[in-house]
Order: sequence, then C-alpha cells, then structure tokens
Amino acid sequence: MIITETDRLIIRNWRETDRDLAYEINSDETVMEFFPFRRNRKEADAFFDRVHSMITETGFGLYALELKEGGEAIGYCGLMRTDHLEPAIPAGTIEIGWRLVTRQWGKGLVSEAARALLAYGFEKLGLNEIVSFAVHNNVRSTAVMERIGLHRVEGGDFDHPNVPDTHPHLKRHVLYRLTAAEWRSKQ
Repeated sequence: MIITETDRLIIRNWRETDRDLAYEINSDETVMEFFPFRRNRKEADAFFDRVHSMITETGFGLYALELKEGGEAIGYCGLMRTDHLEPAIPAGTIEIGWRLVTRQWGKGLVSEAARALLAYGFEKLGLNEIVSFAVHNNVRSTAVMERIGLHRVEGGDFDHPNVPDTHPHLKRHVLYRLTAAEWRSKQ
C-alpha cells in the first residue's frame, strides 16, 4: 500500500523485505542516540510486525521510505496517535515522527517525506493539528520540525513518561505543533 509519493520517495507500508532495515535503524547507536534502548533482532522484528499491522488496521503508522531511484528502503516517517503521553499530550493527538539510516542523512529526505505527510494528514485525513516531540537537545530532529513548519509550543516541554529514571538526560522533551489553519496559510 502506497500512502503518498514525493519527487524522490515512495512512502508506503512495510514489506517483508524491510525487516533488515527495521533492525538496522533500531539497533544503530547514532540513529538511536536519543532513545534509552537499542533493539536486538527479535525486538526489531516485533517492532516491524507492530508497525506493519498498525498501518494495515488503522492507516496510521510509521510508513517505510523507499528511494524511487534504486528502490532502497531507507527509514520511516509516519503519523501516529500519541495515546501514551497524557497529560502532556492529549490522547488521540497525531504525531509525526521519523528515523533514517545514517548513510542517507543530510540529503533533506526526512524533511521531504514529512512535508508530504503533513499534506496527507491535513488534506486527505482532515486532521486539525499534528505535533512532534523530541529530547530537548536533539537538534537534528528539532531542526526538521522547524524546517517543515512546526513551531515550539510555549510551556509545552514535558518529561516523557516512558523514559526510565536511569536515563534522566533523555526524559525532558520539547513539543512542536502545526495546526491545519497554520499549514494552509503557508501553502
């Protein structure tokens, strides 16, 4: 199932052949720098099964990114419900998030995919707002958020409830938001 396309990317559901990609991005120390865990192969396979079935069942999820030129799957970008972050973020809020193999960093691919998914979310799905969040000092992710038009929510910083106390440097998160009206005004 193809969700949408950009000039350089096909944004689609995962294929069985993407299992190695799921493992690569979820076990890479650099990609996972701002997460308190790395996934082993079994955990990455469970992640793959979860995101694949989520997209199939709900249409929301972390969609695989495939390069049009060459057909390589390189990461994901997606729209997901944030039902696990109350009271910081109300249940039912839709988040945009991403991960990309490091060999494709610095090429604008995440920003390209995220812009396409903002359009998909606001135009096709009729969403009222989309949020994103990251560890407070994850400047790579917050730079993407700002490039795609999201703005930091004043007073919206929060401690992520799923980050264990053993990783206090990863608990504090910043919240970014874009409403449908703000997005339309920039089109």
